[in-house]
Amino acid sequence: MAANTDAPLIITAAVVGAETMRERTPHVPYTPEEIAEEAKRCYDAGAAMVHVHGRRDDGTPTQDRDTFAEILRQIRRRCDILVQFSTGGAVGMDVEERIEALELRPDMATLTTGTVNFGDEVFLNSLPMIRAIARRLDHYDIRPEIEVFDTGMIDTALRLCDEGLLEVPLHFDFVLGVPGGMGASQRNLEFLVESIPDDSTWSVAGMGRHELPLGYRAIKAGGHVRVGLEDNIYLDKGVLAKGSFELVERIAQRAEEVGRPLATAEEARQILRLGPPADPFTA
Repeated sequence: MAANTDAPLIITAAVVGAETMRERTPHVPYTPEEIAEEAKRCYDAGAAMVHVHGRRDDGTPTQDRDTFAEILRQIRRRCDILVQFSTGGAVGMDVEERIEALELRPDMATLTTGTVNFGDEVFLNSLPMIRAIARRLDHYDIRPEIEVFDTGMIDTALRLCDEGLLEVPLHFDFVLGVPGGMGASQRNLEFLVESIPDDSTWSVAGMGRHELPLGYRAIKAGGHVRVGLEDNIYLDKGVLAKGSFELVERIAQRAEEVGRPLATAEEARQILRLGPPADPFTA
């Protein structure tokens, strides 16, 4: 795993997700205003991008376009952090429900290129579903982040490149430690990084107690890092993070210790080869 610690580090803050509820931590945001406030705290702590899921006021996950529109509007009012929409939504949602908000043209959106067991449930992504999401991303000129829970998902992404549904170079996010997916080990991370084309960019999202150790490894290896309450609610063993911003701060501190600069939102836009920001609210 070749290291490039001169390259600015992109920190993505996954501030809410679809699974983390207030019964586990009181600090997870639900409403658009709460999500936007947490995005701003993460931005101030060093994050260049925020990964967004939608919630209703009671915490129920939703991919509703109006909810995402309000989240996007509230974030844009507060800072210029890059906004990445999830197209995974929550287990059990159909594909059209998962992608209806893409017409808002966020800076980026996720694309999971395979099905994975998700604890006792199944996160379903058949090849026709993956193609449908890829076509919608292409229609709105949104660059995908390829979410990889297991090795075959890399091969599927490259197959979609051969079919003309995705364009190289790709950006991958390795989501490691989900029960049913690939384990959160340094060895697995190294294998995945070695399995992607050389011109790719990548980040890692470790689940639970693996989040920070894998993030530290990515910093030293020239990759990028995703942290936040979607994936991990603890700052230290038994110590709840007061928000995703504290996890961002921890990664930023480690980057400073090894001399790796943090990417600004604009630098992240260039590294990830994103187009200019769209403003769906001026149309």
